[in-house]
Amino acid sequence: MMATVKSNIRRMIMNREIRTDLAIELRESAGGNTEMEGVRVKTVVNEDKSIRTTTIDVINEAGEKNLKKAKGRYITIESRHLKEPDETINEQLKDELGERLRLLTEGCDNILVVGLGNRQVTPDSIGPLVVDNLFITRHLEPSPKGGVTLSAICPGVMAQTGIETLDIVRGICDKIDADAVIAVDALAARSSKRLNTTIQITDTGISPGSGVGNNRKTLSADNLGRRVIALGVPTVISVPSIIDDSLDEMADAFNETYGRKIMREFTEGQRYQIARSLIDEDMADMFVTPKNIDELAKRISYTISEAINALTL
Repeated sequence: MMATVKSNIRRMIMNREIRTDLAIELRESAGGNTEMEGVRVKTVVNEDKSIRTTTIDVINEAGEKNLKKAKGRYITIESRHLKEPDETINEQLKDELGERLRLLTEGCDNILVVGLGNRQVTPDSIGPLVVDNLFITRHLEPSPKGGVTLSAICPGVMAQTGIETLDIVRGICDKIDADAVIAVDALAARSSKRLNTTIQITDTGISPGSGVGNNRKTLSADNLGRRVIALGVPTVISVPSIIDDSLDEMADAFNETYGRKIMREFTEGQRYQIARSLIDEDMADMFVTPKNIDELAKRISYTISEAINALTL
């Protein structure tokens, strides 16, 4: 009986992947330095090398299959300074993010910002905290600075409302005739180095709760009938991902070439199995966040809100 249970657990593990919401991490796990059919990658680093911006375009069905992401554009802005109280670098990050958002929302005059997540759970509070710092202009006639009109909503999570987030957002969009939606949410990363140092922007939409496996109906152009820009920050990492991350570090410690070659021999499921075998069963679905997440969430959300506010200028 016990052998059967262990066999079933092993089979379940082999069918699971170490969770990440970041397209750049999926690209890296598939061979970051190799060509991938249907996927185009471009990386730009600023002058002082403090900000790295990578644009991944999934251009066809082959790209969707290879990267396991929907067709569209994925922009990843990385800076270890994002979590530091440095006004200069945060100003640069705000400008970089703001410029990317401006291009993705070009031609949109009426934008609804949706702060996804649960403000009572700190790692999941990025969305609501961004909304708290927005300069809302929809109720001002005319718009005081002549830029786009901003409105915002924090729909909460389904456990709080009993209503699908998609249904709430769709009803509001239809009522106010929004041109575009900017959905802000917390994400999950595969690498601990990307926690609170990365911002991902995509024009493919987002499934609320996907980072921790609680997939809800997707906020997308197909479902909402208007442009949807998803903006997210990885604030959590699963315990198996931490172990997997450590295995890479260990391989590098032994020998950068030989160690990496060994790790590449394993499939995604096998890597998960190795990581999972090193931890207790109860820890398999646990997620970890930095101990100073309260401070980080406030700082990062403010940078994001300032970038969105710049659209009104």
